[in-house]
Amino acid sequence: MSAVVWIAAGALGGLGALGRALVDLGLRRSLGPGFPYGILVANLTGAFAEGVVIGAIDSTTARFLVGGALLGGYTTFSTWMLDTLAMWRDGRRRLAAINLLGSLVAGAAVAALGWSVAHAIA
Repeated sequence: MSAVVWIAAGALGGLGALGRALVDLGLRRSLGPGFPYGILVANLTGAFAEGVVIGAIDSTTARFLVGGALLGGYTTFSTWMLDTLAMWRDGRRRLAAINLLGSLVAGAAVAALGWSVAHAIA
């Protein structure tokens, strides 16, 4: 890949991370800090979008830029785990399990839905 593609990937990854931070901050402000709704929403909307990318984009470079860079920056495994472990540590084990398993199952489901939507439109 060219230097331009790598520079674009860095910029798109940063934009994705900024988008995730804004979603998280907005939902924490409106719903409170008791559950990581912002990260859940970012990860689920990102998983749906990843499904669309896989189903709709044939170009390897475009998939890398949109799916890997932009959506990779937008979604976050590490924050999901950090939030889950913090809830577990704080004795909120039911919420930790809901966050862990709910995110996993719902993420797979919305990714498949996104892929299906892309194929239905194409």
